Order: sequence, then C-alpha cells, then structure tokens
Amino acid sequence: MGSVARVTTITSRSDTSFEDAVRNGIARASETLRHVSGAWVKEQEVEISEGQITAWQVVLEVTFVLD
Repeated sequence: MGSVARVTTITSRSDTSFEDAVRNGIARASETLRHVSGAWVKEQEVEISEGQITAWQVVLEVTFVLD
C-alpha cells in the first residue's frame, strides 16, 4: 500500500539568517503537523533598514504524510 502526502505553505522569519528562518519554520511545523517529510524553499526575502539587513524571511512548502 502507498502513502498520501499533503503540502502546506508557511512563512518563517529570523533576525539571524535564511538558514535560521528555515530551521525555525521546520521546527514549528513539526510541532503542529505529524510526519513532516520534506520542505521546499519557495521564496527568500530580506528586510532592510538604513542599508542594513534586519530580518530574513522564507516561504516554505512543507510536505507531510497523512495518517
């Protein structure tokens, strides 16, 4: 028997880096969703103030296997 998965879109933000934003997003998604099996970084964006990056944001497509 095969499996069925679903994909959901989440946005995650970090004051440190894109990598941190991805890690935070996956960690948070894993608290709510069961059987998270992968993620795709769909978008990356930075927030800038006075010429300095102040935040990193990612949009993730998170895949999880349904029970």
